[in-house]
Amino acid sequence: MSKLSFRARHLDPSKQMPIYLAEELPDLPEYSAINRAVPQMPSGMEKEEESEHHLQRAICTGLIIPTPEVLQTDQPFYDAYYPPDYKMPRQMIHMQPLGLDTEVPDYDMDSADEDWLSQQQRLELTELKFEQMMDRLEKSSGQTVVTLNEAKSLLNQDDETSISVYDYWLNKRLKMQHPLILTVKTESRPGASSNNPYLAFRRRTEKMQTRKNRKNDEASYEKMLKLR
Repeated sequence: MSKLSFRARHLDPSKQMPIYLAEELPDLPEYSAINRAVPQMPSGMEKEEESEHHLQRAICTGLIIPTPEVLQTDQPFYDAYYPPDYKMPRQMIHMQPLGLDTEVPDYDMDSADEDWLSQQQRLELTELKFEQMMDRLEKSSGQTVVTLNEAKSLLNQDDETSISVYDYWLNKRLKMQHPLILTVKTESRPGASSNNPYLAFRRRTEKMQTRKNRKNDEASYEKMLKLR
């Protein structure tokens, strides 16, 4: 008996996909035993990069991409984010392309920051102001952190607010043991080759030819005349 062969098909948004329950398919164990292995695709990296140790370890491990866990939320929490009486506005959000808006900080608050900020009511700090202060402290610190006096002049706030935010930022950074704003490491100088495995993007050694240049010779010109 020949095995069933499957052909990869793209999903059609105009056609509905049928959904069956397990009890509605009596021959489900027979279909689950069919091998539908996907052919191994190339890694998409340079050949000299594929031989690196950390890439070979990741390829040989064959781990799947982690997906977030789906949890059931309670009804009040759902109604807070999706109110049942919501009405679609007539106009979408408009944005002025040449507006003189303030620069959005790269630092994003997490749940620990929200808990700490809710306990510091006397500071009268908004979430945006807190993110701007944390962003300034992060971008002004490299391998060594800034001092308290440097932070006061950098934040330009009163002493109580500057000291409180600085202490919280310093303790959080020492606890995390890495910068709070993660950036992608790239090559610093053009043409400099590095064996650092933490480089996410590297420049190609050879320039790829994106399209084939057609020759404009006499034979092509004669064929073009015949097409007329």
